[in-house]
Amino acid sequence: MSARRRRPGVIALSLTLIAAGGAGVAVLLLQVGDRTDVVTVTRDVQVGQVLTEDDLGKASVALDPAVKTVRADDLKSVVGKRAAVELKPGSLLAPSQVTGDSLVKAGEQLVPIGLEPKQIPATALVAGQKVQLVHVPAQGTTDTDNTSDATPQTIDGRVVKASGAAPGTGIVVVDVATSSTDGPMAAAWEAAGTLRLVLAAPDGN
Repeated sequence: MSARRRRPGVIALSLTLIAAGGAGVAVLLLQVGDRTDVVTVTRDVQVGQVLTEDDLGKASVALDPAVKTVRADDLKSVVGKRAAVELKPGSLLAPSQVTGDSLVKAGEQLVPIGLEPKQIPATALVAGQKVQLVHVPAQGTTDTDNTSDATPQTIDGRVVKASGAAPGTGIVVVDVATSSTDGPMAAAWEAAGTLRLVLAAPDGN
């Protein structure tokens, strides 16, 4: 008889604990749910670097079906490919983060461009982003090739890698791939301090 009287109280207590510990229950469910063996990154990998087995590991995790990862069984298929973005240890490897292509293609040249803090776009520069290199007159001079009414000279490019800001100066170095015919001119603009980098529209125009 007393056992029956206590039962509603036990039920109420159970409901209270479930409500109060909902987050913990959710974590527990994630921990004991279906798990998938996936490829992880074990050390820093720079953009364009060829992946080796030492750069990669495996882990068993509970995944949302919407999360795209490289399955552990496919680890060897990504070894030898290049990192399309900078990879950090502890992260899961996604198929879009690796490429079989060289980031600098045939017929292209790589031009390093140093940007001062005031020249760095608020939008983060990422590998594959389309940019334009713009020629501007040197400070205190007049560009005889471009009048104020003329459209400035531009070169189309693609970001291959952007460094972090250098301590003290804040300068960011951006490696930009251009056509081999435009590379020398872009390098000359950079050396003369008459080059500026602007982001292209998403469609490249």
